[in-house]
Amino acid sequence: MANKKKIINDPVFGFITIPGELLYDLLQHPLVHRLTRIKQLGLTSYVYPGTQHTRFQHSLGALHLMTEAIKTLQSKGNEITPQEADAVYAAILLHDLGHGPFSHTLEDFFFSQHSHEDVGLALLERLNHDFNGKLSLTLQIVRGTYQKKFLHELVSGQLDMDRLDYLRRDSFFSGVTEGNIGSARIIKMLNIKNDKLVVEAKGIYSIENFLMSRRLMYWQVYLHKTAYAAEIMLHKTLQRARYVAQQDSSLFASPSLLYFLRQPASEITDEALDHFINLDDSDIWVALKAWCHHPDKVLSLLSNGIVNRKIFKVEVSHDPFPENYTHTVFANLQHQLQLSEQETNYLVSCKRVTNNLYKKDDTAIDILFGDGTTKSITQASDMFDIDVLSKQIYKYYYCYYRNEE
Repeated sequence: MANKKKIINDPVFGFITIPGELLYDLLQHPLVHRLTRIKQLGLTSYVYPGTQHTRFQHSLGALHLMTEAIKTLQSKGNEITPQEADAVYAAILLHDLGHGPFSHTLEDFFFSQHSHEDVGLALLERLNHDFNGKLSLTLQIVRGTYQKKFLHELVSGQLDMDRLDYLRRDSFFSGVTEGNIGSARIIKMLNIKNDKLVVEAKGIYSIENFLMSRRLMYWQVYLHKTAYAAEIMLHKTLQRARYVAQQDSSLFASPSLLYFLRQPASEITDEALDHFINLDDSDIWVALKAWCHHPDKVLSLLSNGIVNRKIFKVEVSHDPFPENYTHTVFANLQHQLQLSEQETNYLVSCKRVTNNLYKKDDTAIDILFGDGTTKSITQASDMFDIDVLSKQIYKYYYCYYRNEE
C-alpha cells in the first residue's frame, strides 16, 4: 500500500505537508498534474527570467496556506469539522483547474463565453464523479452555497489563500521585492465574526502592506508593458492561426489545439472539455515553432516574434492615443510590409488597462477590535481613504509590430 503521507519541499514556504489521503489522491490525478505544464505567469519570463514557476506550484503553496489558516481559526474556537477542513483544502488545491495554456493570456480563446472559473467548476464536477462524490462538499464551498460562508471567502475573497500565495510566490521568482507580503502574519491575525472572515486589529498594518503590494505587483509585473505586449502578440498569433486554419485544413497543430482553432467553443461541452484538458503550454510552443515557416506572412511574422522574442513595440499613456497618430503607424506598417488592411489589424493593438487597490463592491476586508466591533479597512486605516483605495487608474497600451527591415 502506498504511503499517502507526503512532505514536499517548496522554495517559498519550505516543507509542505499533504494533509490526508484525499489530497494525496487528488495530487496524483492527471487533471491536477496537468498544471505542472502550465506556467503561472505566461510570458512574463520575457521580462523577469526567473518566473518559470507553474500553476501546480502555486496550488501547492495555496494549499499550505489554507492548512495554516484552518489551524489558526480552529485554535481561536471557531468550529471547523475535519470533513469541512478536507473539503476546503481540496477547493484551494483545485481552484486553478480551469486554466489553459498560458493561463489568463488565452483565457477567452478556448471558451469564448466562459471564464476559467466556469471551466474549473465543470472539471471539479468531473473529479467529484471520479472520486464517487467525495468532493460534493468542496463543490458547495466553491459555489458559495455552503452554510459556512467564510469557507468560500478563504477560497475566493479579498483575503483568500490564492492571493496570499501568488503575491509571495510571484514576488519570489520575479525578484520584485515589493510583493513580499507577510502572509504568515496575516493568517495568524484571521478570525471569524458573524460567519465572515475578519482580521484582528493587530494585523491592520499587514493588511495595508498587502493592499499596496498587490497594486505594485500589478503595475510592475502582471501589467508590465513588455510582458503585456508579448501576451497581446500571442493572442493575435492564435487569432491569425484560427483564420488560417479555417482556410487551410493542413495547418500544423496538435489535434486538441486544432479543435479550438477550427471553432471557438461557446459552451462547455464534454467534447470541448476532453480537448481542453489535453492542452498545455507545450502545445502552443510546438505549434508556434512550426508556424514560423508557414507561407502565411502574418502568421509567420507573429510566430517568429514570439519564439525569438521580437515583441511588439509598446507605448503607454494615461490619455487615449490621438487617432491621427495610430492611423499613421497603421498606414506605415501596412505599406512597409505590403499587407492588406485586414492583415495589418493582426499587427496592432490599442487597449485601455485598469487596476485599483481595493474593490469596494467586493466583500470588504473587516478589522476586528478588542471590544468585538468591526470596521471596514477603509474606516479603520489611518493610511487609506475609500476614494484613494477604490480609484480606478487607467493606462492606454498601444502595441504594434516592430518592423526592422
